[in-house]
Amino acid sequence: MTNHTELNEFILLGIPQTQGLETVLFFTFSFIYLFTLLGNLLIFTAIVSSSSLRTPMYIFLGLLSIFDMLFPSVTCPKMLFYLSGQSHAISYKGCAAQLFFYHFLGSTEGCLYSVMAFDRFVAICHPLRYMLIIRPKVCVSLVMAAWLVGCLQATILTSFTFQLTYCGPNQVNYFFCDIPAVLPLACADSSLAQKVSSINVGFLALILLFSVCVSYICIGIAILRIRSAEGRQKAFSTCSAHLIAILCAYGPVIMIYVQSTPNPLLGAVVQILNNIISPMLNSLIYSLRNREVKQSLKRVFHSVVLF
Repeated sequence: MTNHTELNEFILLGIPQTQGLETVLFFTFSFIYLFTLLGNLLIFTAIVSSSSLRTPMYIFLGLLSIFDMLFPSVTCPKMLFYLSGQSHAISYKGCAAQLFFYHFLGSTEGCLYSVMAFDRFVAICHPLRYMLIIRPKVCVSLVMAAWLVGCLQATILTSFTFQLTYCGPNQVNYFFCDIPAVLPLACADSSLAQKVSSINVGFLALILLFSVCVSYICIGIAILRIRSAEGRQKAFSTCSAHLIAILCAYGPVIMIYVQSTPNPLLGAVVQILNNIISPMLNSLIYSLRNREVKQSLKRVFHSVVLF
C-alpha cells in the first residue's frame, strides 16, 4: 500500500491559453468588476429609496441586483489577486467554499429568474388577480424556495466533490475551483461525483429554462391578443429587460452544450461571460430599458449632487 498525504491547498493556473496577458486581463476585469458592483448597487439604492418601486417586480429586481454583486465576487477577487502577480494558491477550504458559493448563488439566481418570469406572467395574463396571487407571503415563499433550492444544490455538489481524497497533483487548470477542473485531481474514483454533478446541474438548468419558456410563451400569446398597439407596446416593455437578461444568462451556457468537442478556452470564455459579464449587463439592461428605474436613478443622482 502506498501512503498518501492529503492536499491542503490548490494552485489555480488561470484562464487557459492567456499566458503573457495577465496585465491586460487584470485591468479589464478590474474595470468590469467595479462597474458591476457600482451599477447593481445603484439599482438596489434606486429601488430601496423610491416608494413607487415597492412592488413585487422591483423587489425581485432588487434581490437580483444583490445576487449580481455577490456572484462575481465568488471568483473575481481571487482571479484579480493572482493576475496582479500574487500567489495562485488557494486553500483546500477556500476551494470548497468557492465551489459551494458559486453553485449556491448561481442556482438561486436561476430560480429567481424563473420567479420573475412567473411574476410577469401573472401581471400580464391575470392583471386583475395580480395582487391576490402575488401576495407578500407568496413573494417571501418564492424567494425562500429559491434560496432552499440553491443551498440544497450547492450542498450536494460540494459534498460529492470534496468527500473524495485529494493527494496527488494540486494544479487546477482553470481560473477558479469548479467541479470539472477539481475532480480530475482526486486520488479515488470520481465517476460517481461526475455523474451526480452533470445530472444535477443539467436537470436544474433544464427545469428553470423550461419554466421561463412556458411563462414567456403564455405572455407572448396574451400580448398578441391585446388589440391596441399601445397596450402591446406597454406589455412588451415590461418584459423586454427581463427577457434580455435571461438570454444573457442562459445564452453562454447553451453555447457550451452545442459545441461538438469541448474547448477549454471557449469554456473559460463562457464562464467569464456568465460569471462577470452577465451581472454587469443586467445593471445596464434594467437601468436603460426600465423607465421607472431610470427616473429613480435620476432622483438618486440629483440627491447625491445636492448633498
